[in-house]
Amino acid sequence: MNLIDFIIHIDKYLGEIIQNFGVITYAILFMIIFCETGLVVTPFLPGDSLIFAGAAFAAIGSLNVWILYVVILFAAFLGDTVNYEIGKKIGAKIEEKENPKLIKKEYLERTHNFFEKHGGKSIVLARFVPIVRTFAPFVAGSGKMNYFNFLKYNLLGSVLWVSLCVGAGYFFGNIEFVKNNFSLVILAIVFVSVMPLAISILLNKIKAKKEEKE
Repeated sequence: MNLIDFIIHIDKYLGEIIQNFGVITYAILFMIIFCETGLVVTPFLPGDSLIFAGAAFAAIGSLNVWILYVVILFAAFLGDTVNYEIGKKIGAKIEEKENPKLIKKEYLERTHNFFEKHGGKSIVLARFVPIVRTFAPFVAGSGKMNYFNFLKYNLLGSVLWVSLCVGAGYFFGNIEFVKNNFSLVILAIVFVSVMPLAISILLNKIKAKKEEKE
């Protein structure tokens, strides 16, 4: 099962996981979200789309939405916290290398630019930007961002991100037409997956045009 296939057919695979593993599904979801937010080497893992899909399955009774919410929220918060500590310990050494292994330099540079533009609130905003979401806490730790400020933004960002993704997925899955045509969730998941990237590209183009005029 490759990543693209998993994202496109996430309703199929997640359904099979729920059917085969039952309550262990919560642990599997926890680990995926934790790794996506907590390890800089796994920014490719599904985040928004997986949470959305899990909530959609909760809407049809396959999962408990409140257990799902708490599990994902804890995974997101803990992931960023661990990532911050990793960045604090080895971030500076990795960023000094011209071509660090396993980590793309362009991702680090992109995240640094994000921080320069948004400051401490980047930890909150980054939750909604793929790739940057994974690298933001790492860069915060590397830059020795005040730990308590980081925790504050981390908690706020986690609550907003998980609440929005779970709420949207649960609401969408509860629509009667969707319940009768659950394959529509696939289209919604793809939309949720590409929307942040599309917005980011659009904003960069607008910024580039403004700079050209200046």
